Amino acid sequence: MVTDLGPPSQRGPARPGARWAVLGRRRRRPCKATGARSPPEPSAWDDRAVGGSVQTFSHRQFDAETLVGALGVRRVSVCLPARDEEQTVGSIVASVHRSLTRAGGGAALVDEIVVVDDGSVDSTAAVAESAGARVVRRSGDGGGKGEAMRLALAESRGELVVFLDADVENFAPHFVTGLLGPLLVNDDSVALVKGFYERPINGSPTGGGRVTELVARPAIELLFPHLLDVRQPLAGESAAPRVVLEKTGIAPGYGAELGLLVDVAERFGVGSIAQVDLGVRVHRNRPLEELRRQATDVLRAALERVGS
Repeated sequence: MVTDLGPPSQRGPARPGARWAVLGRRRRRPCKATGARSPPEPSAWDDRAVGGSVQTFSHRQFDAETLVGALGVRRVSVCLPARDEEQTVGSIVASVHRSLTRAGGGAALVDEIVVVDDGSVDSTAAVAESAGARVVRRSGDGGGKGEAMRLALAESRGELVVFLDADVENFAPHFVTGLLGPLLVNDDSVALVKGFYERPINGSPTGGGRVTELVARPAIELLFPHLLDVRQPLAGESAAPRVVLEKTGIAPGYGAELGLLVDVAERFGVGSIAQVDLGVRVHRNRPLEELRRQATDVLRAALERVGS
């Protein structure tokens, strides 16, 4: 099932004064049909680094209707890499479909929901499709998170791409609106938005994110100290213009998130990164022995980028 809102031009023109400027500050030409500005050409994103620091927001600063007004002719793709997540993926997809798509009766903000079934052996694909997603299947044992994100990017169509993790138990639509907000409302030059949140574990309100605290943050402190202000460097909840993702690429495996963060900072500057407080995130915490592969992939991505 494709969650498709039809031609973007049916939404009407962008709000007065809305801009889709790029790091080189090259403006878009108005669209003759609607008066809205068209999305930037990929070549418009240059590699000139933006100075400054990571910008921080709260999801409460952004509401769906305001974002629809700022969207103009651009399309939004929500993408979920998923492997054996039948317990949670359906509720996430259904929430986005009902609240943020015209087809589901919500705000006309999201054009499509794409779930990449990365070699699941459970009913992930069927559950996601029945909830309103278009499912792309990877055969065999799957290829890892980064490979699933690459496939989602290739299969989706939106000029703005939102990535969500499929194992979140307390998902709400503000995850999507919060991530889109800095791209649409506050700053024209934002190249990457990362979510951050409290991560409870085993009944404690904090303490989750063990790979983040034991591997990612020490690696950043030693190797990429300019990114120390990023509170959740491995957050699976992120958003970016498609052209940025196509320029930086996506690292393989669980190194995808750290690799993207470092690559965007290197190519476009720390000032092009924003982070949004999404509140509390509850998900399935894996046993310690299952985290070794994640830790290895994250460390590999960090070391590959030292001095690059």
